[in-house]
Amino acid sequence: MEIQIYGKAVLSKVAEPVDTITPELLAILDEMIPMLKEHRGVGLAAPQVGIGKRFFVMNPGDKVRRVINPEILKTGNALAEMEEGCLSVPGIHKKVRRPRRITVRYTNEAGELIEEELKDYPARVFLHEYDHLDGVLFVDKISPIAKKMIAKQLEDLSLKEA
Repeated sequence: MEIQIYGKAVLSKVAEPVDTITPELLAILDEMIPMLKEHRGVGLAAPQVGIGKRFFVMNPGDKVRRVINPEILKTGNALAEMEEGCLSVPGIHKKVRRPRRITVRYTNEAGELIEEELKDYPARVFLHEYDHLDGVLFVDKISPIAKKMIAKQLEDLSLKEA
């Protein structure tokens, strides 16, 4: 497995739902956890490793989550702006505004349906990874001026991947 970099088609496609939790899926989820540590990331979505399915792993510091077929049930009104980066967009960090609180539902690796409220950093990480499943990168959420300032870097990344 290798991390897909900005410009790869899989990163801009909407991922398909996971039908069944198979031993292969569990093995992939288990392989993604050390990749997070190795690359000093806090989240890694299936499209980032070239798989067009709706799952990701995240470890925002509170606990490791293996998230399958996530849903966002509710978002709070309060927003927070914070600098984000992405393993698929190396070397670029920009401020992104996101809800501070969310209520989510997903299936974990044991096949259990989990519903939880996340706030602040865990909420941000979940939303960032969830975006990947819809083919959205954090650089798609920044202001037009901010995007213009990094246009050359983005072009260079996508040319490397061509």
